[in-house]
Amino acid sequence: MDASIIIQFILLIVGFVFLIKGSDFFVDGASSVASLLKIPTIIVGLTIVAFGTSAPEAAVSITSSLAGSNAMAVSNVIGSNLFNILMVIGICALLGDLLMEKSVLNKDLPFLVGITLLLAIFIILGWNIANVEGIILLLILIAYIYYLVKNARKSKDANVVEKAKLTPLKSAIFIIVGLAGIVVGGDLVVNSASNIAIALGMSETLVGLTIVAIGTSLPELVTSLTALKKGENQLVIGNVIGSNIFNILFVLGASSAISQIPIDQSMLTDVLIMVGVTILCFIFGKTQEKYDKKEGIILVSIFVIYMAFAILRN
Repeated sequence: MDASIIIQFILLIVGFVFLIKGSDFFVDGASSVASLLKIPTIIVGLTIVAFGTSAPEAAVSITSSLAGSNAMAVSNVIGSNLFNILMVIGICALLGDLLMEKSVLNKDLPFLVGITLLLAIFIILGWNIANVEGIILLLILIAYIYYLVKNARKSKDANVVEKAKLTPLKSAIFIIVGLAGIVVGGDLVVNSASNIAIALGMSETLVGLTIVAIGTSLPELVTSLTALKKGENQLVIGNVIGSNIFNILFVLGASSAISQIPIDQSMLTDVLIMVGVTILCFIFGKTQEKYDKKEGIILVSIFVIYMAFAILRN
């Protein structure tokens, strides 16, 4: 392999490290500030932590949009959402039964199906995600967060405030360092991934659907495996669904609001697969209110087949 390509792969890995560690620093700093301001723990989890796990996708897609690499901006979100459902839920289901909370099954999961279908409609109608459609997605996100916070305030945990882990100064430093890591990491990932695509004759779409999507989804995988190890199986589903919602509404919403994203018609297959996989996730959940080894095998197998299809298509 050419030395320049090896350097680009090293820069890609360094970029992922910056993204993931930057997200960790940002979440820790922001959560500590929220605690200092006496914001309830449950609301911190529904907002700051959810944004934090989607920060790598946001950094890559927004950076791609600003740089004109629109194919990567969209393929990163599609690939990440597919990886989250097929591999994060799939692997965790192979390791232990994942129970579904009633609220997630009856509200959040149908909501994810709805916005995934809406995204597909936006794309099919104009073969782009226009500025106005990006603004619509962001407005839906604001309404969704308002709904979450309003409901959270009614729960028994509404007044539980986690003790601040950091001083105000350290919290500020963590937030600044975290954001810097996310920005620098996003820039490194986009530039190195684009260079790798050009050098190896791969399309930006394929790189976004595979290498970049898997790399930016590592926080969701690590978080879910940690939750599973601690016996908090229900958090796995919530983490994945929340992340996928934020990927569509915030990541693509912000990216397309900044710069209209034209969609190549060849990506219609990927969009429809994302819709189908999301609906399948809903059907599995509705059928028995949990994901077990059988569903895990099916989901992981679909991901392997999809990866083979994506590579062969290139």
